[in-house]
Amino acid sequence: MAAPAEMTTRDISGKFIMNKSLSDDTDEILRLQGVGWFKRKAIAMATLYLSVKHYKDEGGVEHIDIDQTLTGGIQGTNEYRILDGTERSHEDHVFGNVLSKSRRVSLAEVDREWLKKEWLDDSLENGAIIFTCAKSDTEKSGTAWSSEQTWGFEQIDGEKRYARRVHFEGPGEEIIEVRLVYDYDGPL
Repeated sequence: MAAPAEMTTRDISGKFIMNKSLSDDTDEILRLQGVGWFKRKAIAMATLYLSVKHYKDEGGVEHIDIDQTLTGGIQGTNEYRILDGTERSHEDHVFGNVLSKSRRVSLAEVDREWLKKEWLDDSLENGAIIFTCAKSDTEKSGTAWSSEQTWGFEQIDGEKRYARRVHFEGPGEEIIEVRLVYDYDGPL
């Protein structure tokens, strides 16, 4: 289902379902991140559900809390993003030890063309898009990968959809670029 016309990146609160037919395959990214074959196959077969709570704290700092669930109620990865540009560590049951940071940036601040493509104007509200960076905490995880993402809304198959564009660099300097597309499933 299309995202509501009034929804912008200033508040993406709601429920979303990954649209596998519109999203690119992420199996190779997961493999390069050290996710085992069995877990990758389970992820590929499951449907991913997101519950997104987007808010500002008492200090005015923007937060995006995302609880992921897979088919059958299986707990997925949780993302708790604070859009202040500060790098934070996180131990994830899928990706291991990760360092990440998130903030708003103008498209001029984004280096990679793939991450700048196709955004609707309301994704660039007030001149800024959601930009996240994550990388393995190599010292703790023993792996070395990095990922940059832009989040927003695109017009896909004639409908406004929440999307993420991902630029991934693997441990052997592999470069993979994918787009993840989500159907809106209603308010929280």
